[in-house]
Amino acid sequence: MNRSDVIPSLVLSGYALGRIAAQDAGNDAPAAQWRVLSLLEQAGSRRVGELAQAARTTQPGMTRLLGGLESEGLILRSPDPDDSRATVVDITSSGTAALDTWRAEFRETLAPRFAALSDDDWSALTRAAEILAAHTATDRTGATR
Repeated sequence: MNRSDVIPSLVLSGYALGRIAAQDAGNDAPAAQWRVLSLLEQAGSRRVGELAQAARTTQPGMTRLLGGLESEGLILRSPDPDDSRATVVDITSSGTAALDTWRAEFRETLAPRFAALSDDDWSALTRAAEILAAHTATDRTGATR
């Protein structure tokens, strides 16, 4: 594989792994739900508009997604103390617990696909994960991931 194909291949493989894990685990929650909860867990509270931008969706679409998350007790919406016209979203302890359960479920579901990897392959994947984490620490909205 040539250098210019590596990053796109990693991105597409990551998406594929997410789809495979969701299907194999029977998890029908939308991927956007887990992205939003992950962002809130890692970056802290965010305005609805910031979440929409980070998720590459519209503000009305994000508002609908947040409505479902709020009704499930996974997030809490409150007025922005700096701007009463805006809403700030925080993850709840139930949201963090659901995210932890989802991550464990995906780890367990994907583990058999990687069981035969050598120590060298695990080292390569570990290093790749570290590099990707370092280069995705801040998105375009300025929110740390």
